[in-house]
Amino acid sequence: MAENDERTVFYDIMSDTGKSNLEDQDTSTTLPIGPSSGTSPVVVPTMEVPAFVPSIEASLTTPEEFLSYPYIQEHYGLLQALGVCRYLDQLKRELDTYKNLFAGAVTIFQHTSIDAMLDTAVSHLATRILLSFVVFLWKPFQNKNEIRIRGYEGHKPTNIGLAIENLVLFEVFFQQHPEPLTYRDLLKQMGYNTATRALREIEPELIIPIRGPYGFYGLILVGRKLQGEPFQSEEMAFIRDLMFFVSLALQNHLHYDHSLQDVKTGLYNYGFFMTRLEEEISRVRRNNYASSVMVIDVDFFKSFNDTYGHIAGDRVLEHIAFLIKGGVRLEDVPARFGGEEFTVLLPDTNGESAWHVAERLRLAIAQLKVPWEIPLPRITMSLGIFTFDSQTDIMASEILNRADKALYASKSRGRNCTTIWEPGLEFGMYR
Repeated sequence: MAENDERTVFYDIMSDTGKSNLEDQDTSTTLPIGPSSGTSPVVVPTMEVPAFVPSIEASLTTPEEFLSYPYIQEHYGLLQALGVCRYLDQLKRELDTYKNLFAGAVTIFQHTSIDAMLDTAVSHLATRILLSFVVFLWKPFQNKNEIRIRGYEGHKPTNIGLAIENLVLFEVFFQQHPEPLTYRDLLKQMGYNTATRALREIEPELIIPIRGPYGFYGLILVGRKLQGEPFQSEEMAFIRDLMFFVSLALQNHLHYDHSLQDVKTGLYNYGFFMTRLEEEISRVRRNNYASSVMVIDVDFFKSFNDTYGHIAGDRVLEHIAFLIKGGVRLEDVPARFGGEEFTVLLPDTNGESAWHVAERLRLAIAQLKVPWEIPLPRITMSLGIFTFDSQTDIMASEILNRADKALYASKSRGRNCTTIWEPGLEFGMYR
């Protein structure tokens, strides 16, 4: 390192570490010699700073002023010979690493979707280390075995093609061994089973468990460096530290989602739906457009549960919820309202458009085949719709009530159909 560069590094470190005052030192200090010197650390006895020496604080305004300080110039050769400059250069690099790490963590935590959060983490990682792949596996629900997988090659999202159906065996193992480890070490400790066999094709260099206050959440699989060279210790530490923040962000996101979701179906819960409905009523009144609410009920579901059992009934509800969620837009709000009843808020959707959405869902559900121990009968749904606009001067509870009355009109018409609420509907139902 050139002398001027070393002096600049020395100044930067002194600035970043709080501009330490030599007068505060009252014990001997051990300064390690740079790693290339091969000598032992040197113990530098502290010395009293003569009263006539001006405070070093006054010279820490700019690098030029610091380097022009007489005592630094006088003793710079000694500092360099002792390895102080090399040591401070190392500290400067470490400080830059932590600044980079925390900057990445802040960006990761700013995202509101898991995909965006993981994209940011991998892109940030790629600024320091080019990896062959990174794969994130997590459980969207703690009480279920289903998993989500998002993989990257280089730093671009891709389908890695891992044949992993659940994380049960990994969860058991990492409850006893919570630290990251290599695939080889995992294979030695777990043996060759369905879990380790699933990772055999990609053989990750590092396996990091995602663990938190509610137990095991998932795994992060880190591949080899793109050029194949071994990881340096600093690189491995950076990966582990960054992925620690990713784990925290992922857990926070899942906890937030769980506070809004129905555990059984993964749809939004009653509380979140009502909050969004209130917000949409306000938007409709301000912006003068129409929105709709759809209420959906499974036909003869009590008889189904009595015949096939509640576990089969739960499985049917899960499949119906999956179809509903996949059959609406991202801005729509599908929710489980309770039991076998679902609701969907359709912002900026008039009655005719809402009816087409409802019919598409009804026909899809009528064709649904749920795998079970014995063949299950066809499932049908009845649906009701209410559309409101800026002239609709009623509360959220009445909007739902009218959609519910349209639903019961569908029931009275023979079920497996859709009805749109209109004035006089109740009179027609009971004539």
